[in-house]
Amino acid sequence: MASISSLGAGTSLDLNTLYNNLQTAEEQKLTPITAQQSSYKAKLTAWNVVQTALTKVQTAAAALQDTSKIASSKITSTNTAFSAALANTATAGTYSVEVSHLASAQSLLSAKATSKDTDLGDSSLASRTLSINQPGQKEPMTIALDADKTSLSDIRDAINKQQGSVTASIIKADDNSYYLSITSRDTGIANEMTISTDDSTLAGYISYDKKNATNPMTEKVAAADAEVTINGVNITRSSNTITDAPEGVTLNLTKTNIGNPEILTVVKDNDPMVKAIQNFVDSYNSLQTTISNQTQYNKVGQGSTSQDSTNGDLLGDGTLRNIQTRLRSMLSGAQSGGDIASLSQLGVTQDITGKLTVDSTKLNDVLNNKSIDVSNFLSGDGKTTGFATQTNTLLTDILGSSGSVKNATDGINKTLKQLSDQYDRVNNQITATMARYKTQFTSLSTLVSSLDQTGSYLTQQFNAMNS
Repeated sequence: MASISSLGAGTSLDLNTLYNNLQTAEEQKLTPITAQQSSYKAKLTAWNVVQTALTKVQTAAAALQDTSKIASSKITSTNTAFSAALANTATAGTYSVEVSHLASAQSLLSAKATSKDTDLGDSSLASRTLSINQPGQKEPMTIALDADKTSLSDIRDAINKQQGSVTASIIKADDNSYYLSITSRDTGIANEMTISTDDSTLAGYISYDKKNATNPMTEKVAAADAEVTINGVNITRSSNTITDAPEGVTLNLTKTNIGNPEILTVVKDNDPMVKAIQNFVDSYNSLQTTISNQTQYNKVGQGSTSQDSTNGDLLGDGTLRNIQTRLRSMLSGAQSGGDIASLSQLGVTQDITGKLTVDSTKLNDVLNNKSIDVSNFLSGDGKTTGFATQTNTLLTDILGSSGSVKNATDGINKTLKQLSDQYDRVNNQITATMARYKTQFTSLSTLVSSLDQTGSYLTQQFNAMNS
């Protein structure tokens, strides 16, 4: 509020000083409110800091829960006849791989047509059906063709429109030589084609049965299965991608190497798991530091009448203390149903301050010898069991829309709204009080000024009479 400098002007009264003193006294009523506002704003900021630290722990716990990405092996060999990819179920081992045959997709070529747009079917038939049968498909592909839709272009378009197990294209040899090429989408003998039609004229161009000695269509690429020998075991697959031999390893065959088998070497890769565990430990320790800073207490000196200003903004906060207790309980709890039941068996221990440390030697040893047990301990069933699963679930609850953090910050925001409303009410009262003082002082100033003028007049009159 602005002070008034004109009160008492022209009089002997110092009403301006009195008014300013009264205003200062009135405004002291706002001090407790602004102090509370500052305190609760600091609490809100502190909770935001804690929430960020909790979120980092949750992210680290979620990464630990997904053991399929961090419990892994790696390939150390260099291979040219194939490439390999590993699943989390892959185990360390050495494999001799000899590729004797690659899988191929059958490709058939029609008899020559002089035009790609001339109908090739029996014009007396209103319609006909082209059937493409493959043992590996549940149902044969059937293509209905009208009388005026039997050219190579029409048949190509009708086949491709179905987006089925074969594709078709036209090959032009010269201006009077056109062929329809039909190729299986998938490799392997199971996708070998038998093509037939109920139009005998069209069948003279497009039909194929491997059992027949002669066919209008010729086989340009034969259907073949992939053949590979792994550690002396002969394996046949319809695809060049082999996903189940060895277990957890996907082989993508690229060329044959008959007589020159290549060695595939798979070794245990602990780095992703070690990094994930260390990241969890670091984020958890950072959270403990954050909580310690926000709840710290500094003892006041003897005779002091106020608390130390360096105390944490969440000192004595029951919600934060409960969160910390729940997390520490989670860390010290045991998982059932496996050889590894506690963090300490991984080399992760908790000191008296609540912070974690990692014994890297012990951790790598257990990962080398009990990697599956480690995964089971961390992820469990992925829903209700497993240390990382349960920790992630706990933090999801704490940080959720109805969790402890949200309830705490909602309570603070509600209090800040109440304090703001209270401030406005008190401020309005002070404004009204000072307006009333101003009116009263203005009236008093006018009265005193009038009296001063009357006194001066009477003094002049008395002096005149005496003279």
